[in-house]
Amino acid sequence: MSIPQDPKPAKLFVSVIAGSAEHIVEVLSKLTGPCGILDFVSELLAFDHTDYYYAEMGQPLFRRFASFDGLISQEDLAQIKVQTNLLETEQSAGGSRRVNIDPGYLLAERLVLASGKNYAHRIYLSSGIYANLTLIYRDRDYRPLVWTYPDYAEPKVRNWLRALRQKYLLQLQDLARTTESK
Repeated sequence: MSIPQDPKPAKLFVSVIAGSAEHIVEVLSKLTGPCGILDFVSELLAFDHTDYYYAEMGQPLFRRFASFDGLISQEDLAQIKVQTNLLETEQSAGGSRRVNIDPGYLLAERLVLASGKNYAHRIYLSSGIYANLTLIYRDRDYRPLVWTYPDYAEPKVRNWLRALRQKYLLQLQDLARTTESK
C-alpha cells in the first residue's frame, strides 16, 4: 500500500515570448510581485523553432526564461496559468497577443509546463489548465520526451534549467534546515 505524502514545493519559472526585449522586460516586471521577485533570468534567446506565433505576434520573436525567488506548491500552477493568460490578454493589441507567457515548475526529477490545451500526455489540474510533463531529469540532465517542444530540448535552454535546478536544490536544503530548527 502506498502512503500519501505531501509533494515537495516547486521552483516556478516562466518563458516569455515577444517581439522585443523591452516588451519581455515589461511583462516580467508585471509578474514580479504576484509571482515573487525575479531571481534568475536567462539571456535573451531568438525564438525560431516554429512559426506558430508569427501570424499573431509577427517576427522576429525573442524569448527569455525567468524564475522567482520563493518556492510554490505544485497545485498552484493552474491558477498561475490563469493569471498569466489574463496578463497576455491585457497586453494584447487589436485582438492579437503581443506576448506569450508560459509558466511552469521545476523539480529535481522533472519539468512541468502549464497548458490550456488537452492532449494524451497532459493531466488535468483545474480551471481548464493541464500539466504538461515536458522534461525528465536523468543522467545529470533534463531529457526531452517524444512530445517535448524542440526549444526545450535545446542545449542553451537545458543548461539554464540545470543551473536553475542547482538553485532549487539549495533552496530545498535551506528549507529542510529551517524546518529542522523549529
